[in-house]
Amino acid sequence: MGNQSVSERRSGFENLRDWLRRLYHGRSRGAQRFQTTMIIVDFVIIAFFIATPVLRDQEAFLWLDYAVAAILLADLTARALASTDVFRWLRQPTVIVDIFILVTLLFPYIFVNLGFLRILRLWTVSRSGALWRPLHRHGLEDWEDAGRAVVNLITFLFVATSFIYTFFFRDGSGLTGYIDALYFTVTSVTTTGYGDIILPGPAGKLTSIVTMLIGISLFVRLAQALFRPHKVTFPCPQCGLSRHDPDAVHCKACGHLLKIPDEGQD
Repeated sequence: MGNQSVSERRSGFENLRDWLRRLYHGRSRGAQRFQTTMIIVDFVIIAFFIATPVLRDQEAFLWLDYAVAAILLADLTARALASTDVFRWLRQPTVIVDIFILVTLLFPYIFVNLGFLRILRLWTVSRSGALWRPLHRHGLEDWEDAGRAVVNLITFLFVATSFIYTFFFRDGSGLTGYIDALYFTVTSVTTTGYGDIILPGPAGKLTSIVTMLIGISLFVRLAQALFRPHKVTFPCPQCGLSRHDPDAVHCKACGHLLKIPDEGQD
């Protein structure tokens, strides 16, 4: 009976993992509803992260912080159970970032100066397939690269804004200081340079340089995603590479002969 009980528990655990895999990675209507709900929850959490510099002095902040930590912990646990190889899953950059974010949520006052990195959650969400599946369902997969470029740019803008606010504007400035930090970030990234707000000292100049260099790079990446020729989705039979130029004859990864259907043909 003891062996049977162990077998039943193991079977129940595997059933739980299978159920979570279907929820997180499935294509059924129920899985799609769950994934859409999770995306909405993720964006609410990201909005909280963006507003954190302003909310930090509020009485309810700590309760909100721990509530978000509980949600993120539950999500990480479920994703770990849904993975086929937990140790490989733990080595993924997006998972490492999420675990770091969880640590800053559990110890908000110890890691107060690293809280600006929580907005990287937007990047980890963009790396999940669930965010882009609606585009594929509606035949808009060509816009995925542009969407990723937009998300990367927005992520950088708010990470830079929160960093600048934390280290240059935070003391007693509240919402006005955060808006000044966002204004400075946008003017730096766009190289507008009005000069009405500047960061003091060598650290301020170095921050401005880094913000401009990374911002310009992300703008160029966005322009490339918007204006370069779209790629088509056609998995290579040899190596599995799925993105190719519409007129590609050979796979650029392995050289295998491709037979990509011509969309112009009936």
